[in-house]
Amino acid sequence: MDKLLDLWTGSGLYNLTPGNAFMLLAGMVLLYLAINKKFEPLLLVPIGFGTVMANIPEAGLAYSAVENAINSGRADVLASLAPLLGENFTTSQAITGDLMREMREAFRGLDAQGRFEAGQLAANYGYSSGILHTFYSVAIATGIAPLLIFVGVGAMTDFGPLLANPKTMLLGAAAQFGIFGTVIGAALLDWSGILSFTVAEAAAIGIIGGADGPTSIYVSSILAPHLLGAIAVAAYSYMALVPLIQPPIMRALTTKKERAMKMVQLRQVGKLEKILFPLSILVLAGMFLPDAAPLLGMFCFGNLLKECGVVDRLSDTVQNAMINIVTIVLGLAVGAQMMAETFLSVQVLGILALGLVAFCVGTATGIMMAKLMNLLSKEQINPLIGSAGVSAVPMAARVSNKLGLEANGQNFLLMHAMGPNVAGVIGSAVAAGVMIKFLA
Repeated sequence: MDKLLDLWTGSGLYNLTPGNAFMLLAGMVLLYLAINKKFEPLLLVPIGFGTVMANIPEAGLAYSAVENAINSGRADVLASLAPLLGENFTTSQAITGDLMREMREAFRGLDAQGRFEAGQLAANYGYSSGILHTFYSVAIATGIAPLLIFVGVGAMTDFGPLLANPKTMLLGAAAQFGIFGTVIGAALLDWSGILSFTVAEAAAIGIIGGADGPTSIYVSSILAPHLLGAIAVAAYSYMALVPLIQPPIMRALTTKKERAMKMVQLRQVGKLEKILFPLSILVLAGMFLPDAAPLLGMFCFGNLLKECGVVDRLSDTVQNAMINIVTIVLGLAVGAQMMAETFLSVQVLGILALGLVAFCVGTATGIMMAKLMNLLSKEQINPLIGSAGVSAVPMAARVSNKLGLEANGQNFLLMHAMGPNVAGVIGSAVAAGVMIKFLA
């Protein structure tokens, strides 16, 4: 009978909390949006599934070895860990859920040396990290997964439209105002006492405005790793919702005549230009802002593999096999950060709201920059392509093209919009480098 009782009290159903139940439902919703609504399925399927796995009680899939040791509730283990965690605990004390929660939070606040010592102690007692935590430690905590994804994205990117019309780089730069504006907004919320954000947290949240998932994850893993789950979900959700979020803003800021404006056909860009451009971008950015070099370096390397024409096997691998494998691991690792005890808070709602504001501001400033350029230049630009300055490639460019066709059935803007779209990727990487330089 005691064995049956132990089986029941150790089950996930017995230990299910309302928070776990809510996050299990949230994971299912992400899977529904990905599978049924086709919202960023390549990312939301692994993120949603990782969320479900992370919130199964007692499984410990998203916990480190130390956290699993704490969750065991063994008095001898807790007594051994307590001095390292700065807690006062003896084997004669009662073990409560609040005590274990405090010890987990204390562990997360340790420095690298303290974490190592606690990990060694947990390993000596036979505890190991869950698979999702291992994915997170290897793929995200090291920063390698977002960088590898940038290699794949670079290999799938064509700089031709940007090189054919270089001034569209200004549109990509203007769209980054959403990032810096949101940092200021988060700082004001903290100053007013509505929500509490440090400057580093505000910077990590602001990167959502670039609508660039890998960059958001990379910056968050450095500046605010505890907010990574919320930031990643917000970034990829807004990327998926580009066709819903951008059109109302674009229509509000442009007239039908502006939307119907046809642009001059782009010139043909030579192979040498396409080879030299990623090298030039990397060297220039690296010299002035070394902290942007990891992201831009991987992005430009992937593009060079594609454009040089002599390593087709490598280009094909990074565009397909590598980016797919990394995406699976990255998605599951992000899902691991969506545990109920860390994800469910008012702060997360603030992140989602600020991320949306950042994205909307970036869209609007790109359009307004295009209109300003039209006032100063004889060669007119359709303001719709300004909204493509956010780095949601190629979704934002497709939205610009769609609205252009609605206003004029012969108005094909896709290739014109790809210029600022690609510039937005470069711009968000540079903005990330600035944040890391001053706040890391």
